[in-house]
Amino acid sequence: MKKGSAARRRPIPTSARDVLIALDAWSFQLAPTRPWGSLAGEWDRVKALNRYCRSLLLWWRSQEWRRVSWHQRPLGGPQYPVPVHSLLGTGLHSRRHSSVKADEAASTAPFHLDLWFYFTLQNWILDFGRPIAMLVFPLEWFPLNKPSVGDYFHMAYNIITPFLLLKLIERSPRTLPRSMIYVSIITFIMGASIHLVGDSVNHRLIFSGYQNHLSVRENPIIKNLKPETLIDSFELLYYYDEYLGHSMWYIPFFLILFMYFSGCFTPTKAESSMPGPALPLVVPSGLYYWYLVTEGQIFILFIFTFFAMLALVLHQKRKRLFLDSNGLFLFSSFALTLLLVALWVAWLWNDPVLRKKYPGVIYVPEPWAFYTLHVSSRH
Repeated sequence: MKKGSAARRRPIPTSARDVLIALDAWSFQLAPTRPWGSLAGEWDRVKALNRYCRSLLLWWRSQEWRRVSWHQRPLGGPQYPVPVHSLLGTGLHSRRHSSVKADEAASTAPFHLDLWFYFTLQNWILDFGRPIAMLVFPLEWFPLNKPSVGDYFHMAYNIITPFLLLKLIERSPRTLPRSMIYVSIITFIMGASIHLVGDSVNHRLIFSGYQNHLSVRENPIIKNLKPETLIDSFELLYYYDEYLGHSMWYIPFFLILFMYFSGCFTPTKAESSMPGPALPLVVPSGLYYWYLVTEGQIFILFIFTFFAMLALVLHQKRKRLFLDSNGLFLFSSFALTLLLVALWVAWLWNDPVLRKKYPGVIYVPEPWAFYTLHVSSRH
């Protein structure tokens, strides 16, 4: 072969027609390996050509087209074109529709000790510590007609928590749907902000004699209001606080955690273990979620999320995929939460006052209702 012919490169297509002609020619070169005469084979060929044409167009748009040879991949840019034989593989359909792809599961993420630590710390300080701070700080520092220290804690929570959730999603080894993530984050912030207003007024009413273990109409400071339509206004405020705010706050919160959990799988069983520093975080994390489930009255949402996680674990185990360290940490925290909720309900099962406030089959008393009934009433 002459030196000139050896260095000759394949001409680069310059039009869509040339690209399609080249695609058609390359696909027929693989005819011995695929049953093109059958209907299924023809359909596979059409799908493969469509995907390959899309990859060529994306590579062309990256402006690397005219700077590299036809078979050279651009450095630091999109890795196109993909080989045709990889698109026509027999496992294309199963890989495309599996919940965790093989190549994504192979790239196991390390344990996010920093994020989980910050997440647990700010949950305890800004969420659990919020009503405690309102009782500790002197009332003269934060008058009843001004935001309390707990409100400022809630404002910080509404900013820091979405940021940590986004950082957690960024480190996921699996590519998650961006649109759903953005909508969930926006809904989370809106629901937490609604809860901020309702919860602020509710905790301010405690200083005036409001009792959390009683309903709105049964409270001594509410039932004698005139005109009686004011009671409807307080019930509307309670609805925004306990129902609408909690729903718009916690549903996207658990949805984001579940989407992140769906990418926490690895094909290597040796990587399915938690490091030593993760173990001390499981107890405070599970204890916080117990507070979230009981005080937020979201047991149904929590139990649905937990069993969805359990079903996903069993499903991926059949494919020889195992939870990585981050998935084990989240699943262990939720399992501890379920145990603590069961113990909490069993302890207060025969309480007549709380039974009256929480009727029905699902009986999960709120910790602050227990506090106003059995702790603050003794002082």
